[in-house]
Amino acid sequence: MKIFIKNMVCHRCKMAVEEVFKNLKIEISSVELGEVETKNDLSNSELKNLSEKLENLGFEILEDHVRKQIEKIKTVIIQKISQLDISENFILSEFLVDEFHKDYSSISKNFSQNENVTLEQYFIFQKIEKTKELLFYNEFNLTEIAGKLGYKSVQHLSSQFKTSTGFTPSEFKKMKNKNRKSIDFS
Repeated sequence: MKIFIKNMVCHRCKMAVEEVFKNLKIEISSVELGEVETKNDLSNSELKNLSEKLENLGFEILEDHVRKQIEKIKTVIIQKISQLDISENFILSEFLVDEFHKDYSSISKNFSQNENVTLEQYFIFQKIEKTKELLFYNEFNLTEIAGKLGYKSVQHLSSQFKTSTGFTPSEFKKMKNKNRKSIDFS
């Protein structure tokens, strides 16, 4: 049985979700970001109990087809950004059409209506959050970050960063309290 789970967006999320299943003695075949495959179908009472335990940790079981698609879109975007190999010619709409084999206008419309943000805004937000992470851990300099996240120039990244956070990347690096936001809007 495939169970789609909202807000499951990182490795730590996968571990937390796996622990819930283990504690409930529900055998799983696989765990991916946003979905878990169980070895057996679950009863309504097992699903209800699972749902309560997951909600206590900030997750949610998705039953609606559109919500499942939106979570898959978020997961694909987050995974793409985390690979740090976005070319400067990257086009989000083409990437999502290739991934989902659906018309971009319908993907975009469903996403915007349900998330109150456009796909492009969500993509930029995720790139800025990744930039904050890379700056925080001093993994790369700004030129390297710009190249890895598909920016045509450091100035473009800096401008988007300032618009999004209110700070330049240099100001952000100097801050003691580097506020990073959840990688999900909901």
